[in-house]
This record gives sequence, structure tokens and C-alpha cells, in this order.
Amino acid sequence: MSEFLRLGLNPQLQRACEAVGYQLPTPIQEKAIPLLLQGHDVLGIAQTGTGKTAAYALPILMRCKYAQGMIPRALILAPTRELVMQIHEVMQGLAQFTDLRILALYGGLGPKTQIQTLDAGVDILVSTPGRFLELYRKEAIGVKDLKYLILDEADKMMDMGFMPQIRQILEKIPYKKRQNGLFSATFPEKVENLSHEFLEFPHKIEVTPQATPASQVSQFVFEAQNVQTKINALAYFLQKPEFERVMIFCRSKDIVNQVEQELIRNVMPVDQVRVIHSNKGQNTRINAMQQFREGKIRVLVTTDVASRGIDIPKVSHVINFDVPLIYEDYVHRIGRTGRAEQVGESITFITLAEMYHWHKIEEIIQQKISPEPLPEGVLIEDTPFFEQQDMLRSVDEQRKREDPDFKGAFHEKKWVIKARANGNKAALKTLGKNGITRSGAVAQGVKRDPAKAKKNAVPKGPDRNNRPGKNAKYRGGAPSSKKKR
Repeated sequence: MSEFLRLGLNPQLQRACEAVGYQLPTPIQEKAIPLLLQGHDVLGIAQTGTGKTAAYALPILMRCKYAQGMIPRALILAPTRELVMQIHEVMQGLAQFTDLRILALYGGLGPKTQIQTLDAGVDILVSTPGRFLELYRKEAIGVKDLKYLILDEADKMMDMGFMPQIRQILEKIPYKKRQNGLFSATFPEKVENLSHEFLEFPHKIEVTPQATPASQVSQFVFEAQNVQTKINALAYFLQKPEFERVMIFCRSKDIVNQVEQELIRNVMPVDQVRVIHSNKGQNTRINAMQQFREGKIRVLVTTDVASRGIDIPKVSHVINFDVPLIYEDYVHRIGRTGRAEQVGESITFITLAEMYHWHKIEEIIQQKISPEPLPEGVLIEDTPFFEQQDMLRSVDEQRKREDPDFKGAFHEKKWVIKARANGNKAALKTLGKNGITRSGAVAQGVKRDPAKAKKNAVPKGPDRNNRPGKNAKYRGGAPSSKKKR
């Protein structure tokens, strides 16, 4: 407790830290809390699971002190509902010995109850950008008294397309005498540009190099020939008793559903698997997360919606069924295990088409982790023809990205190249088979056999005035179906 006392927190917050089990401040808390209490703007970069939430929550609670007025004085923006709910839970625990009113705003639920709570008076808002703007436009949120703004996981908000909404929010809330903070585990260039827009002379705190995985997480990478082999490997590992509480990350919701069905069909009981993705209802997502947190289910299959900032204790393993295409998400994914100084393991399956992306991730995390063959007990399936073609096509596209002169096995036909060379952009937009455009015109620079022109011509649609119905009266000699009155 003396350590938190040294940071300048009031007795109520010191008691709360003791009540929730905080013993010693983490490095990010030790550096950020004094600066925020002094009124400075802060740019905080630290590994996931190092206590960033409390690093900005404690100073906000300290400076707001007690319930006052009807309009919120602090706003915390986060990219996902799950993260908003978690931040709200942390702040409620730290504010348990104060009378501060804290409200979480997120979509998936009707806004009626949230508006009623806002009307009763709120001190601190934790919200997704979309729901905040929705209620602001309904004139349910007043912003004139906002003095503190925090952006949590700003890089993920930008990846999810929230940048226009964030800029709208920044335009609507007061900027004079407002204290700002930005906290994230990674700090790409686009986030740095955003920080220049709304932070004033910020103090940059970088506890660990950005995009560095936690040292207590052991990382393993295995080569997998195809999707079915990945599923076989998944079944192999989940049969081991040490895989007690496992998060499986997939690239899309369709793959999430496929993995869930395979696990239920061949590996484990249906009551031990839950799924989270954007198509799941809010209550379903909340219940799945809560059951996994309490240890009632063993496996949680999810997209990257659950990769950021979600604090679930005692996750033994993280399995990357797919390599993330947003490379920084790899750090966030494996950060779900090895939290609070506990050890954890991450396993990543890589196909031929994903090897390119894995090398990019190695550059970001500044580690070289060579893929290993799958264990002997894993059944290696033959790759279906179409899946093989898709992977080879992806490899070609990746090599073209690095070398524009590379042709590869999947290259454009000659008539497309000629059309491009002639600069006929209008024709290229509508090119079909054999160089025929949808309008029937021949692309510039493409030679065609005149004998085939008639055969391949686009059929002419029916004449409007030759159809029966209301246009019949315009046809010569055609009697109207309507009776004269």
C-alpha cells in the first residue's frame, strides 16, 4: 500500500487498490499516474497485460473526486463492447469507496436504459465511438464539461474503421483545458499521426519496445498444409490435459463457425465450447466471455474482436488458427495468456500462403521463430485442388507486391495487358470473357474474329413497349385492358 501512497492517490483509492488485489504498481502505472495527476497529456505504450487500464483510470478517479452535476466530465473511448465492459468493471472496482457515477455505453442493446441513466447524471463515460455519437446526436449526452479524454487501443479503432467517428468526436467536445491520454500496446505510424492531432506536448512513456510479446509467453509455430490439417492439429493439442483454458483466434466469423462445428463433432462436448464474433448477439457474447472467465467452459473460439485488452485470468494457451493480416494483432492475441506474471503458451498454424505474413510479423516483434513440422500424431490431409490453387494464387500476389515485374503462374491474359497498355480504363472496368465488355463493345487494342462477334454478342434486352401491362396503351393496335368509365 505504501507504494500506491507514494504515487499521490487519496485514501479512498488506496483502499480500493488493496480491495481489488493491487499490491505494487506496474512500470506503466508508476510512470503514467504521476504525470496524469499533474495534468500532462500522456502517450503510453506498454505490453498487453501490464495494467494500462488502471494507469489512466486511477488519475481520472482522483481528479474527478466525487459526484458532481449532471454532465460527464471524463470520456474513455475503446474499440469493442467487450473492452468497454471490462474498463467499466475495473473503474467500478477502483471507485467502490467513492460516489462517482460511471456508465458504459456500447451497441447491441437498445439505448433507452442508457439514456435514462444519462438523464439521472453521470461523471465518467466509457464508450465505443459509434454509440457515443449515436446518443450525442439524440442530444442525450452533454459535452461542455468534458475535461478528460482517453483513447484506449487507438490502433485497433483505426483498423476497425472508427477514424472518421473519432475525428467527429474530437470536433464536438471542448478542446480548451482538456487533458488527453492515448494508451496502446503498439504504436504504428498512423497512431503517431493521430497523437499529433489531439495531444498537446505529450509525455511519451514506452515501458517496453512497441509490438514486443510478453516474455512469459512461449511461442510455437507449426507448418500446416491446409485447413483440414489445421483442424486435425487442433484436435491433437486439445486432447492434452495441460490445455486447460484455451482461446482460438480465427481470421473470420465463417472460419470461427467451422472450427466450432468440427470441435463439437469430433473433439469435445458442446457445453465446453463457446463462440464470439460480430454476428453474435450482445447477451450471447457477454455470457460466453463470462463463462470462459469463470472457467465453466474450456475453449473460446473468436475473431480479433476479443484480442484487445480483454483480461481473462489463467488462459493456459492461445492458438492462432489463422495468421492475422493486421500484424500487430498477433501481439494482442498471444497477450491473452501469460497475464499478471503467469506463464503461457501460444501456438500458430501456418500454411504456404500465410508464410509471407508470418515473416512480416517476425519483423514487427523482432524475433525469429522458424516454423516446425507438426507432431507425429497429427494426421496430414491431402490439399484439395481448389484450396491449393487459392494458396498458389495468394503466393503470386504476395510476390507481385514485393516485385511488380514478377509474372507468376497466375498472370493476366494478353488482351487485358493490351487494354491496360492502351489506357482504356472505361473498357477495363467492364471487361468480360474474350475481351467483350458488358455493353458489347470490343476493348481497345484487342483483336477479335468477326465470325465470332455475332456468336459472342451480348443479347439485347426486351423492349419496354413490347411488354404487356401498363405500357400496352402505347403500342399501335393493342387494345387497352382497362375499361372506359
